[in-house]
Amino acid sequence: SAAVRERVQSAQKIQRERQSKLNATLKSREIEAFCKITPLDAILLEEAIDKFGLSARSYHRILKVARTMADLENATLIKTQHLKEALGYRCLDRRHQRVGANF
Repeated sequence: SAAVRERVQSAQKIQRERQSKLNATLKSREIEAFCKITPLDAILLEEAIDKFGLSARSYHRILKVARTMADLENATLIKTQHLKEALGYRCLDRRHQRVGANF
């Protein structure tokens, strides 16, 4: 819809202004600089990584998705809700990969 397109374009503009590129293309050092989370959220993320057996690559993907969720809400900081939503998407993705592997 037009409203969704406008939100996405706004988030992309925020990303380009902040870091001169989209979140999806951030490198490790850029993720550290632009995808900061609180110490409590870092513990939450580490526990999820351990519980679900996620890789370092997944860790970075989750942070980039959380940063995008914050950008879609025009939030300066990544909040716990953004991190949890990103974790939810990652866990869903892993379930779909396992199901697909069985076919």
